[in-house]
Amino acid sequence: MNNGAQALIQTLVGAGVDTCFTNPGTSEIHVVAALDSVPKMRAILTLFEGVATGAADGYARMADAPAATLLHLGPGLGNGLANLHNARRARVPVVNIIGDHATYHTRYDTPLQSDIETVARNVSAWVRTSRRTEELARDAVEAIAAATGPPGQVATLIVPADVSWQDGAEPAAPPPPGVSPAVSSETIEAVAKAMQRSRRTGILLGGRALREPGLRAAARIAAVTGTKLFAERNVARLERGAGLPAVERLAYWPELVSKQLDGLEHLILAGAAAPHSSFAYEGKDSALVSTGCEVHELSPPASDVLGSLEDLVEALDAANAEPILQTAFVPSRPEGPLTAEKVCKAVGATLPEGAIISDEAITSALALPSSTAGCPRHDWLTLTGGAIGQGLPVAVGAAIACPDRPVIALEADGSALYTIQSLWTMAREQLDVTVVIFNNRSYAILNAEFARIGVQEAGPRARAQLELGNPDVDFVELGTGLGISSRRVDSAEHLTGALEQAIADPGPHLIEAVIPAV
Repeated sequence: MNNGAQALIQTLVGAGVDTCFTNPGTSEIHVVAALDSVPKMRAILTLFEGVATGAADGYARMADAPAATLLHLGPGLGNGLANLHNARRARVPVVNIIGDHATYHTRYDTPLQSDIETVARNVSAWVRTSRRTEELARDAVEAIAAATGPPGQVATLIVPADVSWQDGAEPAAPPPPGVSPAVSSETIEAVAKAMQRSRRTGILLGGRALREPGLRAAARIAAVTGTKLFAERNVARLERGAGLPAVERLAYWPELVSKQLDGLEHLILAGAAAPHSSFAYEGKDSALVSTGCEVHELSPPASDVLGSLEDLVEALDAANAEPILQTAFVPSRPEGPLTAEKVCKAVGATLPEGAIISDEAITSALALPSSTAGCPRHDWLTLTGGAIGQGLPVAVGAAIACPDRPVIALEADGSALYTIQSLWTMAREQLDVTVVIFNNRSYAILNAEFARIGVQEAGPRARAQLELGNPDVDFVELGTGLGISSRRVDSAEHLTGALEQAIADPGPHLIEAVIPAV
């Protein structure tokens, strides 16, 4: 007979959830002890809960399967909340396990007591506190089913300490796989007719439509209809590179999105939501689709998005159409003093086949799409929910999910400091991650937002909230102190050489690229 913790881990592993990112405490210690009895569960320690939750997000994006987290009570969940928000927006599966005080202990209102369920509901589609040891494994199965969806989502299982330590539990059988509902033939027919009526159409792709099969289906549709192909701005995973169809990712600034969509009469949504401005701006409409453009939902995120595109291919008689594919192109190696654009070109010039890019470079990565468009095949993971501090943890999770693929983490200096503890986990697990810090010593995006509200020049008190100098952050010292080989570069030639060396030497590396402030 098992105790609850042992049955919990056995159930997770039996359902294919064999990776857990942890930052445990006293209430979770029996789950930690149970790891020795279930060797198939890989537990990866992180120094901060936001690293654990972000790594679970990155793992799910690349593995197409959930990882688990193990967090300590309500405050531990609170520390991990921002990256659970990002995971929710990425629509990826995460089994979020939170320890709680023993059921009989909660009435004493000790210092770490809190309403965990209320906190969890902000980011979780499914929340449950398991009250009985013999029901814990069954609750875990329901959490796994809820997380895997479709669509993928965060499921939070709260486990009181006595439910973990008591005997009388048995592992439960895994849930059946979820099935994405098909899109109706009426919807396919209506969208096909709209596309046949007008050549001024666009398809906005999201979710699994941004993998190779979906991209190829969309490109065949474009070949016979002349439609434009767009990708959501906040993509969880986009397959890119030579030999794949090109899609135009929507811009961050709302004015640019309006220009991208200008002139369209029909916008087709395939696994994506209609575009809106991330923030409200005085005197400007938050909706970015013009009133003259009709929006059609081909397939919501929970549906069979790939199947809907393939059905649309058939409806438009496009099965034999030749899609336009990206031709191989590697940018020339940049020279001279570093700029953000030259960093992006250096990444493109050195990008290896099969790389995974975790992009949280924010304003510094504006040239990244054009610098990597025809490069060897790679996956691009972006900031999905807008809560910064995602890039480094996502790189950790992606490297765990795909140990045979190099990971390049492109990171803004301000965002990096939110979850800099990720470097320690990279070093401990010897992950093949090359971190490039764009160090312009400022929150550059906030400087841009100042200009957008009409402030020509911020005063000294406001400017102090936007700059990251005084003192300057030394990322080489930070990286070295957290166990990673680290170096600083200030020329394009040095950066290119550093990237080539890091890529050739499997394991974690950090390169601090000093660039001018925007």
